[in-house]
Amino acid sequence: MLLHVVARGRIGRSPEAELMDRYLKRVSWPVKVTELPDIGGKQPKIEPGTTIIAMDETGAQWSSMEFARKVEAWRDSGVRELRFLIGAADGLTEEERAQASGFFSFGRATWPHLMVRAMLAEQLWRASSILANHPYHREG
Repeated sequence: MLLHVVARGRIGRSPEAELMDRYLKRVSWPVKVTELPDIGGKQPKIEPGTTIIAMDETGAQWSSMEFARKVEAWRDSGVRELRFLIGAADGLTEEERAQASGFFSFGRATWPHLMVRAMLAEQLWRASSILANHPYHREG
């Protein structure tokens, strides 16, 4: 299963970019990151077997274990690409929201989109480590 992060805005050379790179290179599945301009730009084509999760403060607030189990269920049900959408400062467009199969949130607070990228990368690593029974994640 391909994990694909589609994010608006440029991350450049930043502490968030370093964190994102650090975690994504540890993930056991193939990972792709696509950056789009803050407004406009061509969305990557949605192939059959793609599930899209939009990052939005109104979304579900899963624990790390719940998130790992969701990723596992998508993988086991034959999802070929698990795509995460991250909006720019003004959030997601209505078209992007309409594409989403679900919404995920890191809480009700509004987070800067660069931080959301880094936090999502860490949660993807954490999910892959949970599913591989790696000791990185600790409960309790």
